[in-house]
Formats: sequence, C-alpha cells, structure tokens
Amino acid sequence: MTYMDSLAQAPGKVWHFLRANGKVSLTALEKGVDVPRAMVYMAVGWLAKEGKVELVQEERAVRIWLRE
Repeated sequence: MTYMDSLAQAPGKVWHFLRANGKVSLTALEKGVDVPRAMVYMAVGWLAKEGKVELVQEERAVRIWLRE
C-alpha cells in the first residue's frame, strides 16, 4: 500500500474509531487508530473541514467526537 493509499483510508479509520468510542482526547485517538500520528491529524483536519467532527479544548486536552 502506498502512502497516498494509507492517507486516503485514514479518515475512515478515525471516523470508525470515534463511532465506536464517542468523545475522546486527541491522544487517545492517536493511540487507538492504526495509522501514523501525522495521518491522524490530517484525517482530523479533513473530517473537520467536512463538518463530520466537533473539537473542543478542555483544560489541557483537546477532545473530539462525531457530529450528530
């Protein structure tokens, strides 16, 4: 699998993780999704741009979850 193939699949992996786990910290998301850290952040950016996720700063952690 090429880097671009992996990058194309990352948003789906992030989405499925959030669907299964609900509101999580970005740290938990990084650990829970089997893609490189940079791809997790690219996937989060893509999903945010598409209006699929919500993000909020809670003290020192950033939390993310799927929009309803």
